[in-house]
Amino acid sequence: MKFLRTLVISVLWLLVSLSAAGVLGVVGAALYFAPGLPDVRQLQDFELQTPLRIFTRDGKLIGEFGEERRTPVEYAEIPEELIDALLAAEDATYFDHAGVDPKGLLRAAVELAASGGDIQSGGSTITMQVARNYLLTLDQTFTRKIREILLALQMEQILSKQEILELYVNKIYLGNRAYGIAAASVVYYDRPLGELTLAEKAMIAGLPKAPSAFNPLANAERALIRRNWILFRMRELGYIDEAAYEEAVQAPVTARRHLAQVEVEADYVAEMARQFAIDRYGDRAYTGGYRIHTTLDSELQPLAGRALAGGLIEYDTRHGWRGPEQTDIPRSLAEAQERTDREGLEEELAESPEVMQTARRAAERSQTEIEGIEGDVSNWLQVLERTPAFGPLKPAIVVESEGREMRVLARGGELITLPWSGLEWADPYLSPYSRGTPPNSADDIAQRASLVRILQNEDGSWRLSQRPEAEGSLVVMNPDTGAILALQGGFDFDASKFNRATQARRQAGSIFKPFVYLAALNSGEMNPASVVNDAPVVLQDGSNELWRPANSSGDFLGPTRIRVGLAKSRNLITIRVLQSLGLERTIDFLEGFGFDPDQLPRGLSLALGSASLTPLEMTNAYAVLANGGFQVSPWFIDRVTRGDDEESSVVDEASPRVACRACSDDQMMVEIDGETYEVAPRVADPAAVYILRDMLRDVVEHGTARRALALERSDIVGKTGTTNDQRDAWFAGFNSDLVATTWVGKDNNESTAEYGSQVALPIWMDFMGQALDGQPERWPERPAGVVSEQIDPDTGRRLRDDQGGGIEELFMADHLPGFQPRRVEQEVERESGSQGTGAYEAIF
Repeated sequence: MKFLRTLVISVLWLLVSLSAAGVLGVVGAALYFAPGLPDVRQLQDFELQTPLRIFTRDGKLIGEFGEERRTPVEYAEIPEELIDALLAAEDATYFDHAGVDPKGLLRAAVELAASGGDIQSGGSTITMQVARNYLLTLDQTFTRKIREILLALQMEQILSKQEILELYVNKIYLGNRAYGIAAASVVYYDRPLGELTLAEKAMIAGLPKAPSAFNPLANAERALIRRNWILFRMRELGYIDEAAYEEAVQAPVTARRHLAQVEVEADYVAEMARQFAIDRYGDRAYTGGYRIHTTLDSELQPLAGRALAGGLIEYDTRHGWRGPEQTDIPRSLAEAQERTDREGLEEELAESPEVMQTARRAAERSQTEIEGIEGDVSNWLQVLERTPAFGPLKPAIVVESEGREMRVLARGGELITLPWSGLEWADPYLSPYSRGTPPNSADDIAQRASLVRILQNEDGSWRLSQRPEAEGSLVVMNPDTGAILALQGGFDFDASKFNRATQARRQAGSIFKPFVYLAALNSGEMNPASVVNDAPVVLQDGSNELWRPANSSGDFLGPTRIRVGLAKSRNLITIRVLQSLGLERTIDFLEGFGFDPDQLPRGLSLALGSASLTPLEMTNAYAVLANGGFQVSPWFIDRVTRGDDEESSVVDEASPRVACRACSDDQMMVEIDGETYEVAPRVADPAAVYILRDMLRDVVEHGTARRALALERSDIVGKTGTTNDQRDAWFAGFNSDLVATTWVGKDNNESTAEYGSQVALPIWMDFMGQALDGQPERWPERPAGVVSEQIDPDTGRRLRDDQGGGIEELFMADHLPGFQPRRVEQEVERESGSQGTGAYEAIF
């Protein structure tokens, strides 16, 4: 008995000694590592990296930039089933322990002893993972584990369990650039957390342990095993019942890769906003949670994109078929690899497992439909998966091409039949000016195994198409504020990221002429009835060679009123108007419309639009015409905020100068919709601008833009433009609410072989017809300084009340023309040989 008592006492003392040694060890470790530990309290205000997001003015997403796709959520927003799944997978005793799990640490200690100093897995609780993810490096070492434990113990003293778990779910990496559970929900399932099924929640809960190995996109089989194990654990822990478990484990893997859910397609503006953010905030723009709210209108932007794409496709169709994008595509992967080896191609033929699975599933779905097609079509489906769609044009591979019908394979394994009505347009393209012999059969157009483009018609049928060779842009602005409401910089951003609306400097052509005429009106030296001679002229214009400009029609009208000269876009009249005003004087006036004087040529060719300007610059200049002569400037960033919508702070905010027709000349500020703005300066007499607007209406009613009459609106005005060799086609026009400019041309500066009225105006009409649908017509009020007078249409002189045969014309009240001489006066002058006052006011 004495021996046993001694043994018990010895064991007790040994245990006490060991415990004391353990406590002393922990205390010693704490004292040793504590001075170098990060401050846990910083987690209370920790700022997560969130991507840059770009929105329309009404909050629709148009772009997202940043490596880490993250949408922070609060604890209350996390579904209870997802919390249960995470705890079952990572830390079942989370709500019971004080930051560390002794059993887990013992397991880590055994691994430490076995590995000779490296921690292989770790016994890490969720609290310890938060400490590692937020405050420590990711190297798996003994010292880091000690620091992790100490930080976890501190965190449990400062933060609640809910706060720690909130930090955890927002930080963890879950594969495919998704950081946090909310981002993963969208990336894998394209739905918010609250709409996920139990099986989907368990799938996400399985990702933190190994985002690559258990990723359902990269390894669906391993991900399924991991998901079902978590469901098993949830049932064992009492989180779900047997029925829920059985239903969830039977669910298929439904994860797919989803990109950010862009609500409005505006890639060119999104890129403009991204560049603005980088210039302003540096690389922090991608991680600082900035939200850029643009001036884009979410209803007008899609109209602009569709109008431009549709117009370019129609133009391209008129000029003929240039052939398939690729021919003789191999049917099988083996054949493709053989060609790769033989030809030394560098293209990757073996796509990611996700694409392979998509191809196989598509092939299985279409097996009955594709029955009878020789060879393995899985490679064709992969080619289609990796071939981007451009705008409304979808890639397809020709399966059969016989007679007057073509069958093509589209993405997803769908077989589509193209009837002859969708093929007969495809005369071979020879040049911008000519097409070859029309095809007699589908085989004349494209053969089997050719990659082509198809386009769905409004009635649901399909037709053959091709990526347009011409490019274009469409810019839409609010004329009173200069805000960009819609902007499309090309046919498709993925096809070409070059923004032709802001970066392409192209000759303006005749859409520049109205500013020369306005300079003449504003000076008071001319009026709409002023007569200018439309006759040949030979000039020396800045070089040793003589310049012999001509009208596009090649004819001459003789003495012509400048109203008619603008409506019919007569080159020689515009040149003589500029010559009369003086070049430098005119350029000084044009500066008020946003034109950079350094970009304007010092020669009379300026009258014909020889200046190379961007579509955005031209749109802004026309905005000044539309708003009555106020110098507004284009802008597209309304404000920049940081944080969620509910708790966002404004970082930057626009303060544009705006037009105010009702303001007095000395008024500096104006209130619009509760906001105060600076009034933009006037750069032109409102009477002159009003008269020019009336002259531009003649362009629509009697001139080169008569096609626009189809819109059946009397309040729209504008001007067509075409440059030498038809390299650039323009139309710029407006009403009191919207100003829009369309440009069409080729990036290589080759001829389009069409005029502005043929290709640019229809695009403008397509957009404006929809944008103004249901909107009342609006004309500005006539300024007090504008009067109407009867004039002789031949001489441009005023008629007295007793002189008939006149037409009505508008004038600035203090710049009226002289009266038309009476017939008897003319006879006396003719008999005496005296020139008298002359028949015309001015002939140049």
